[in-house]
Amino acid sequence: MTLHHPVAPPRLPTAERRPQALRRAGRIAVPTLALLVAAASARYFTLDPRTFLPPQRAVYLAHLAPLLLHIGGGVVALVVGLPQFLPGLRARRPSVHRWTGRLYALAALAMGVGGLLMAPLAQYPPVAPLAFAALAVATLTTTALGVARARAGRIVEHRRWMLRSYALMFTAVTFRLWVFGLGLTGLPAGLVYASGAWASWLINLAVAERMLRRPRQPKTA
Repeated sequence: MTLHHPVAPPRLPTAERRPQALRRAGRIAVPTLALLVAAASARYFTLDPRTFLPPQRAVYLAHLAPLLLHIGGGVVALVVGLPQFLPGLRARRPSVHRWTGRLYALAALAMGVGGLLMAPLAQYPPVAPLAFAALAVATLTTTALGVARARAGRIVEHRRWMLRSYALMFTAVTFRLWVFGLGLTGLPAGLVYASGAWASWLINLAVAERMLRRPRQPKTA
């Protein structure tokens, strides 16, 4: 009798395993950070002045309506945008995907409009205000293009534009990480803040474009 020993699946080369590990880490890190920032940002709705940093307190309290429009839209978009990228939801619950997508688009509109109203009031002008205004315009534009492609039935293009939109929305996370990380280096606060206002969303957009250009992995049986 011949014994057949199970053959172990071939190990991927290290160069191929590394991107897979990074993608797995990203699938955990992105939703975790998005939910944490959304929860932290929601505290502004308590209207407790102590939640605002001292340099921002007077401006924020004087412009609560556009501020809460911006924050509220961002919080909702960060949360409801996450399940939109689940293939299972799109395939098995298309109506849920459509309705949460509409909610995301409305939230992005609120975030963008509120951001445009608040941008001129940002710290460290003119660099940071220009960056936040550009981010708001880019978010509104990518979201509008994504919605238009969906309505036209151009689903592949729709998904590409919505990935860009969420990448820009994720700036709420990246900007905080930038300010916190570079703040530990002892660099001037104005330099850290103003550079992060631009770099955080440009980096996110570059990552999204890299993902969109990545060749699809063939499905294995």
